[in-house]
Amino acid sequence: MKKHIITYLLLLIGAVFQGVGMSLFLFPHDIPSGGAAGLAILLNYFFRMPLGFGLWIVNFIFLTVALKYFGYSWTMRTMFAVTITSITVSLLTTFVLLPHIHIVVDLVMGSIIFGIGVGLLIRNGASSGGMVIPALMISHSYRIRPGRVMFFINISIFLLTSIVINWKIVIFAVMCQSVSTKIIDFINEVELPMFSAPSLGWRKK
Repeated sequence: MKKHIITYLLLLIGAVFQGVGMSLFLFPHDIPSGGAAGLAILLNYFFRMPLGFGLWIVNFIFLTVALKYFGYSWTMRTMFAVTITSITVSLLTTFVLLPHIHIVVDLVMGSIIFGIGVGLLIRNGASSGGMVIPALMISHSYRIRPGRVMFFINISIFLLTSIVINWKIVIFAVMCQSVSTKIIDFINEVELPMFSAPSLGWRKK
């Protein structure tokens, strides 16, 4: 029971970090941290849908479909993380206005904070949601490497976002992915025996 509480506490912290990085540093410049964030930005651009709600809707659709693939525990942990992240994004984009020094400073700060958050989520048996879900589903169905699938999905969304809003977005998005991925890898590789991650429950069709 104690381990369960610690796991969800760390998921809460990771989800808040993820939301802070996105809402205060990346979203003000329309920089997507991933494919789901890119779709949320497009929904906001076309339909004025709040970023936090758009992010939740995109992830909820994927998670509903993914339940049979990943199992109940992983899906519930990820839904919890996605919900906390969406609430954080909604609150911060509505009530907090942070002065922006320079887009590159915001990009680096946002990517680091986002990476810490996602690293904590993955380390504790959840996911940040987004395109990792359809990527793993497609990978399982067609025997394609999930990293390759996720790369092409994310790049496609980044390109669409850059065409619709600003061509520079794809460059900033790739830079964000590069920085945040290094942080995520560090969080997952650092030795913390007391916080062993729960296993991913995979279900075949």
